Amino acid sequence: MRTLTKWSVADYQHMRDLGILDHRRCELINGEIWDMAPEGAFHRFINDRGAEYLRRILQDQAKVFEAHPITLIDSEPQPDIAIVRLPDTLYLKRHPYPEDIYWLVEVADTTLTYDLNIKRKLYAQASIQEYWVINITDRQLTVFRDLHNGDFVSQNTFSNGSIHPIAFPDIAIEVHKLVNIPE
Repeated sequence: MRTLTKWSVADYQHMRDLGILDHRRCELINGEIWDMAPEGAFHRFINDRGAEYLRRILQDQAKVFEAHPITLIDSEPQPDIAIVRLPDTLYLKRHPYPEDIYWLVEVADTTLTYDLNIKRKLYAQASIQEYWVINITDRQLTVFRDLHNGDFVSQNTFSNGSIHPIAFPDIAIEVHKLVNIPE
């Protein structure tokens, strides 16, 4: 019988600190080290543009991280965008924990199925209150909310209009500024 070795977050961070994983783009998901998909120019453009927009909208109410790790129980994923609580000095010696996270955003092209399934379940089981997936192929934003029994029970997909994040109900995020390409 073969057994797959599961890595702890501490093991994974130790490997990173030693430089063992320096040559790889990877993340720890449920104790397994997964290679990350290569980032194309279009993905990077949508990601950068979305993060800049969220920074402008949120101003000094939250920190917006791009492609930096977060620490969950047995995972250390690198969401494309993480909106986390301030002050940013909380993250001098650690990555954000679930209780620090307002919501997460993944930008998906080739990773759409992975982001809608594996990442969705991972974030829900960590009690992340809100999770967004930007589908850059179809120019849509899928919003997951309302946790129940370790999964999101609300899933809505938008091409336009505005979204009010759970953490900031007075702020309207315009969907088209996240999903559309400037003419």
